[in-house]
Amino acid sequence: MKAETKQISTAQQHYLNQVKQQSVFITFSRFFILFSFLFLWEISSSFGFIDSFFFSSPRAILTLFFDMSKDFEIFRHITVTLMETLISFFAVTFLSVISAILLIGMPKTAKVLEPFLVILNSLPKSALAPLIIVWLGTGIKTIIIAGMSVAIFGSIINMYTGFSQVEEEKIKLIYTLGGTKKDTLYKVILPSSIPIIVSNMKVNIGLALVGVIIGEFLAARQGLGYLIIYGSQVFQLDLLIMSIIILCVIAVGLYKIIQIVEKRLQP
Repeated sequence: MKAETKQISTAQQHYLNQVKQQSVFITFSRFFILFSFLFLWEISSSFGFIDSFFFSSPRAILTLFFDMSKDFEIFRHITVTLMETLISFFAVTFLSVISAILLIGMPKTAKVLEPFLVILNSLPKSALAPLIIVWLGTGIKTIIIAGMSVAIFGSIINMYTGFSQVEEEKIKLIYTLGGTKKDTLYKVILPSSIPIIVSNMKVNIGLALVGVIIGEFLAARQGLGYLIIYGSQVFQLDLLIMSIIILCVIAVGLYKIIQIVEKRLQP
């Protein structure tokens, strides 16, 4: 018995070592690809293989970032975009869950509204942004709504679909034991749908960021979207590329935060 336990323990340790080695290899490979790209980009720009005016260089972008950091100007733009994105994201998540719950409770209404939700979700949101500006004017409120418009309809559809796929046997069991609709919601549907909610959050955080940037393109005087438009208008491409890179960093950071939340919610 002891030998068998020892053998299982050794096998488990070997498996854990393999998982750890694979994780280290993947992390190393990612950083290797990133730094190789930055190195080739800098070398190509320095030796004239690419036009540094149009493609900039890592060194020029870092210099610009540090220059704009001296008076905290760049951090002001980052804060504005991040705040608008987070407000849009949380509003979309909350409204999607509430809407899906209401649709689950009213199946006939859900069938009536489903094609309209599909149509609204398929509309190009960049075309809606100018209309939103005409209706609401410029400002943070308009940008937040533009951010929400990109994600809200698809999120409602996905949440409703996920809630509808909860095992019927569990719901029947609740009713058999004398439970109510409220009991089925809080004890079956929502707990079973946590993976779907988190999965939608992963998608929504990126879509909210995209929507906010679209809004900032058209209706902002601050934010990373404004810097991108301003940089393209005055041909300051260092500023444009730097803003895009910061957006990539923000997107990765927000996605990683949701991944951490997902791991904490896993049983």
